[in-house]
Amino acid sequence: EVQLVESGGGLVQPGGSLRLSCAASGFTFSSYAMSWVRQAPGKGLEWVSYINSGGGSTSYADSVKGRFTISRDNAKNTVYLQMNSLKPEDTAVYYCNAGMIYWGKGTLVTVSS
Repeated sequence: EVQLVESGGGLVQPGGSLRLSCAASGFTFSSYAMSWVRQAPGKGLEWVSYINSGGGSTSYADSVKGRFTISRDNAKNTVYLQMNSLKPEDTAVYYCNAGMIYWGKGTLVTVSS
């Protein structure tokens, strides 16, 4: 059974940091590019970041560039999203996905004072 399980969300003050993790199982993780996508309350899905299967290529939405860092550990079947300098507009449910095929259930990030 394919599973993607996100963790690490929570409530953080503006300017703070969080590290999201996404643990994968049930498929060959190292063969898939991974992405993070978010959905703010009442809004549509927004792509956030991408990392290729080997981890050597990454890309970011302009809204998070310079603040977020995506990484992966293929030995642990896990992808990460380090989020720094968080803003209220980063409040959203964050989903990881594998090749835009397999999706997790999301983790909620709330940025508020």
